[in-house]
Amino acid sequence: MGIELSYAVSKLQSLSTSDHASVVSMNLFVALLCACIVIGHLLEENRWVNESITALVIGVCTGIVILLVSGGKSSHLLVFSEDLFFIYLLPPIIFNAGFQVKKKRFFENFMTIILFGAVGTLISCGIISLGVIQIFKKMDIGSLDIGDYLAIGAIFAATDSVCTLQVLNQDETPLLYSLVFGEGVVNDATSVVLFNAIQSFDVTKIDPSIALHFTGNLLYLFATSTLLGAMTGLLSAYIIKKLYFGRHSTDREVALMMLMAYLSYMLAELFYLSGILTVFFCGIVMSHYTWHNVTEGSRVTTKHAFATLSFVAETFIFLYVGMDALDIEKWRFVSDSPGTSVAVSSILIVLIMVGRAAFVFPLSFLINLFKKNQSEKLSLRKQVVIWWAGLMRGAVSMALAYNQFTRLGHTQLRANAILITSTITVVLFSTVVFGLMTKPLIRFLARSKQTTSMVMSDPSTPKSVSVPLLGEGLDSELDIPRPGSIRALLATPTHTVHYYWRKFDNAFMRPVFGGRGFVPFVPGSPTERSFVQGEGE
Repeated sequence: MGIELSYAVSKLQSLSTSDHASVVSMNLFVALLCACIVIGHLLEENRWVNESITALVIGVCTGIVILLVSGGKSSHLLVFSEDLFFIYLLPPIIFNAGFQVKKKRFFENFMTIILFGAVGTLISCGIISLGVIQIFKKMDIGSLDIGDYLAIGAIFAATDSVCTLQVLNQDETPLLYSLVFGEGVVNDATSVVLFNAIQSFDVTKIDPSIALHFTGNLLYLFATSTLLGAMTGLLSAYIIKKLYFGRHSTDREVALMMLMAYLSYMLAELFYLSGILTVFFCGIVMSHYTWHNVTEGSRVTTKHAFATLSFVAETFIFLYVGMDALDIEKWRFVSDSPGTSVAVSSILIVLIMVGRAAFVFPLSFLINLFKKNQSEKLSLRKQVVIWWAGLMRGAVSMALAYNQFTRLGHTQLRANAILITSTITVVLFSTVVFGLMTKPLIRFLARSKQTTSMVMSDPSTPKSVSVPLLGEGLDSELDIPRPGSIRALLATPTHTVHYYWRKFDNAFMRPVFGGRGFVPFVPGSPTERSFVQGEGE
């Protein structure tokens, strides 16, 4: 009895010690998040540094300090977990992007975004996979099979849409933002689907039937994920419009919007669909219908709440990746051959650049062939910025690499350790170097464009205005002239589709689901008082 009691006491003491260590880790991590926000604010006007790079550098520096304090045993407060990333951190970021995106600009470039995001990802994955098959087999990095090589292609074809949000501005560069970020969302979804398909299919026996089945599966996932996100958004709009939650509490409106948004992502995961696409289109639909159905106070609250959650999750991710970059367990395997790890990282960076160039420039050329208006075509300047801004790799690549080459974050194989450390190196290098150079590159090209416009334009003519480099016009709700014939549809398909969509939306969708122009009836509000006065008259 005494032995059992002492064992129970020792067990409780070990648990309490473990719990205390977790509390200490969380305190330090939250303090670091606060430091990232403060330092990011102080560097707001810096033309080179953005908050993602700040968080990444702080994470690396913290990892070095922890490594020194622990005597080289550990470098991070939290172990990188793909579940934490995909289930808790990524959804608010992608949802807020859909919620805040300029919808007209996004859908005007929808076919370009799909081409870059889906077809471009497949091209990039193919080139990276072929490159590593040819090069890595000649290097002594360990045993890898064909599935590993294809997985590497999917891992490094995934761009970092989170970092894109940090280095691009939707108001300053609307066209670039919609193209690069829209492509990033579709790219992440395609990369994850491609990665899962590589893991589930027998890649040693690839034949036309398997390729056809994979293509059909990809189209099915895209269609069903988009539909699920739209249906969840419409359901939230209908519920809030019919039940008038604002009569009693705006808190319920805000809570329902948040929970329905997260529910869309979890439903997609439940049915093995793309949660990224689902929550993105749920955000678009909610901003078009649901947001206009809530009270004014709820509109302000939800807009800032979603943006805040997204901002904290972004900072968390980069701090998390920076601290995990110095995981001593994985670096120990490559300490005897640092040259191999550097060579692998360099090869991967070159393949990423070649793979992206292989689809951005050819697809841009094809897209320009179908653009009648010269201002809508992608100039070489725009193509260069699109190519450069999509070179950054981030947490999606990290999560997929950990899934493929570790078991619960640990690995005992040299080849797997080399690929994990190389992934970390590529993420750090691309985020810092490419991220640092993106803003100056945009400003340089914009300055060149404005100088050219000033030289070529006649200042005495009222219509001679210099057009921004990366977007013409703002996301407006201007009426579009009615297309008069099939020729108009073929000449300006986006304008024609938008015209008929507006007619359908105003006639059928908004009367049922609300949206712009719908005013919630709240007792005691100015709306109710004006309504009562109107009834009395």
